[in-house]
Amino acid sequence: MSDEPPPPPPNLTNADSVIDCFGRGAEAARNAACRRGSIDRIESPGRLIATGDLHDNPMHFEKVVAAAGMGAAGGASGGEIAHLVLQEIIHPDRLFNGMDMSYRALAKAAALKTRYPELVHVLLGNHELAQICGSGIVKDGVRVVEAFNKGLEYVFGARTEDVAKAIADFVRAMPLALRCVTTRGDILCSHSVPNAAMMNRFDPTILSRDLVEADYEPRRGSAHMMVWGRGYDAELLEDLVERWGVNMFILGHEKVEEGAKLIPPNAVVLNSDHARGVYLPIDLSDPPTPEEAVARAVALAV
Repeated sequence: MSDEPPPPPPNLTNADSVIDCFGRGAEAARNAACRRGSIDRIESPGRLIATGDLHDNPMHFEKVVAAAGMGAAGGASGGEIAHLVLQEIIHPDRLFNGMDMSYRALAKAAALKTRYPELVHVLLGNHELAQICGSGIVKDGVRVVEAFNKGLEYVFGARTEDVAKAIADFVRAMPLALRCVTTRGDILCSHSVPNAAMMNRFDPTILSRDLVEADYEPRRGSAHMMVWGRGYDAELLEDLVERWGVNMFILGHEKVEEGAKLIPPNAVVLNSDHARGVYLPIDLSDPPTPEEAVARAVALAV
């Protein structure tokens, strides 16, 4: 963390302020010392607060920020500051006259990344990627990309395109995963992993190189396949363990009614957006087994 005072919180209705916020966040993501190609990499000791999909749940966002020891506006709230994983920040269930205002949550994440570049890890999710690619996603009957665009147009008018470009730059700067190196084996936090049907087209070296434009291409790019993957099984997870040298995966992307679940043998899936949403605290000096991780998930609605 820099000794310089943090920039003031962005004015979320001012185009120049929001553009600057996303620009600073993108720069922090690309230039953080923990960045290694397409991923962030950290080592024990330390604490980690892992989350699943947030989908602009403001109360849960504030709670996980507080659990990491960071103030909501980017200032420390006392105690040890932990690493914080954020993912799937945009496209909530709640709309205002058909408009999605979750650019504000994404701007808050960008501001937090700027304040804590080595501790905040905003991972690429399929909804952020779909938003910048203009892909069609229908969620509960809502065309979420269009609703997000309507929100930008309502707030920023003639400056909408400028703000959208700044958002796209921040999304393209997001790491694909966070690798946590511990004495008991490595933990990989990512939005998802590709399914078995994708593996003949997926480039597993993507974690050890920089992302290129082709990686984002819908249904063909390896980053796209990774954040959209569903239906992975034990055989695929064990294959990725061998390829990537990790012991446990912490993922989002799936609807988990109970907040956390285990996909054997070693994938923990989290949800942080709904009433039974959770976060997972991990002591990187004493990491849990996958079974223990599910049991230690902390409810957010308390």
